Amino acid sequence: MIISQVTIVGKAGDPQYVQQVTCGSAQLTSDEPTDRGGGDAGPAPFDYLLAALGSCTSITLRMYADRKGWDLGNVTVTLEYRRQKDAPPSIKRDVSVSAEISEEQRARLAYIIERTPVTLAIVQGVQVASTVSVG
Repeated sequence: MIISQVTIVGKAGDPQYVQQVTCGSAQLTSDEPTDRGGGDAGPAPFDYLLAALGSCTSITLRMYADRKGWDLGNVTVTLEYRRQKDAPPSIKRDVSVSAEISEEQRARLAYIIERTPVTLAIVQGVQVASTVSVG
């Protein structure tokens, strides 16, 4: 079963790193920031990785809260992708809700956050099978 399908095209003649991203009916642009040689025409690839993780986190929490009848108010997810010289890369994720919730609800949400589909894909790792063709 295919969960997601995305097509990326780097068009000849476009600025150096600009990529056209197609996700279903959505058209997006990806690029590198100017300090990495791009034109900053859109989010960088790691921005999209964090957007996927943050969106999945917020959506999953909303689905869970809806099933439980909990009011979370606004759900805000802030993420940072970090690389340090002598450590593996890491992601810092902060989640906040604007509604008052109990400590028991907060603990349950913390548990759910660690089990969202994109979180599990990142943490468990995903095999990538690549091919290169001409045409």
